[in-house]
Amino acid sequence: MPLRVTFVAAARSSSLLAERFEDDRPLDQAGWEEAQRAAPGLLPLAAAELRYCAPTPRSRETGAALGYAPLVQLALRDCDMGRWRGFTLGEAMAREPAAVDAWLADPRSTPHGGESLLAFISRVGGWLDTRPVEDGGRIVAVAEPAVIRAALVYALKAAPSTYWNIDVRPLSTTTVMGWSGRWSLRIEGAAVQPSRA
Repeated sequence: MPLRVTFVAAARSSSLLAERFEDDRPLDQAGWEEAQRAAPGLLPLAAAELRYCAPTPRSRETGAALGYAPLVQLALRDCDMGRWRGFTLGEAMAREPAAVDAWLADPRSTPHGGESLLAFISRVGGWLDTRPVEDGGRIVAVAEPAVIRAALVYALKAAPSTYWNIDVRPLSTTTVMGWSGRWSLRIEGAAVQPSRA
């Protein structure tokens, strides 16, 4: 039986604050309320045999708010952005425009002194590939949107540049099914009944 890994994107820290590289802010009141509103629809995922989360405060707190009691997985940490940690993309661009251009163009580059996009995707993919098939068929993992984008690029064996074209919204879910090296994306939603004319 293939594994079913459902990623839940962490609630946002604040809709008013810009996203930062390796953002380690906890959920604020608005984030907690957002998670609480989403909890009834996401609570069935708590029945997964294994429940994990990224080590960021907002991933851990989102998992707790949803009733998952997840185990922290260091492999699900955000990309190591070196000296750009805590910067917005705009701040990094203002300080080092050529370095940011190189980083966006080449998935192997590390002008910030941290982890390359390719290494990040491989790390997250390695975590996905080492999930224990014999321990159960369903896994839920609360993670930052960047981690989920990396998992999708890996699972679909897409070009690393695809990473920049995936939008993961707070508290959205994304499911991949399969096993080591053989993953597929599963799109779920309510069936729509055809209208009667």
